[in-house]
Amino acid sequence: MGRIVYGMMMSLDGYIAGPDRAIDLPVPEPELHWYFNDLMKRTAVSLYGRRMYETMKVWQDWDSQPDVSDVEADFARAWRSVPKVVVSTTLTEVGPNARLVRGDVEAAVRELKAETQGEIAVSGAGLAGSLSKFGLIDEYQLFFQPVVLGGGKAFFQPGTPLHLKPLGWEELPQGVKLLRYGREN
Repeated sequence: MGRIVYGMMMSLDGYIAGPDRAIDLPVPEPELHWYFNDLMKRTAVSLYGRRMYETMKVWQDWDSQPDVSDVEADFARAWRSVPKVVVSTTLTEVGPNARLVRGDVEAAVRELKAETQGEIAVSGAGLAGSLSKFGLIDEYQLFFQPVVLGGGKAFFQPGTPLHLKPLGWEELPQGVKLLRYGREN
């Protein structure tokens, strides 16, 4: 059975995007980027909401762009190789190595979890909020960057109380602190 992990970079005050929904967080420099490349390579399935999928699909051919760095090309290859499941009621199709879920999200994700060996990485705060309400997220990974946005899109969905237990922490490049939490049963 797979484990669902929700992790994103965020500000110290808990936001993954600024007040205008722009990603106002520092861009990962190569050393931190390699860390995220390794995470992607360990991922069995990536589970996306529509907005996050549309943001991430630039990686589909990023390594064919001129002047792409080694770390970016490596991430693009890793992203392409991981199977993707996209939850959306508005998309009618998704790209290569991806499938679309339009109906019962809870049932589809429970089935995905049952049939997957390894880590299922969920991306997108809205989707993660729904999965949290269903009790489907096994681990929360909060990548705190040393910035304060003062408002915006929160990592945790408002109105979703959770009781979590600490699983560990790491110091990463660029002053990023990773805090890991699991659900209390």
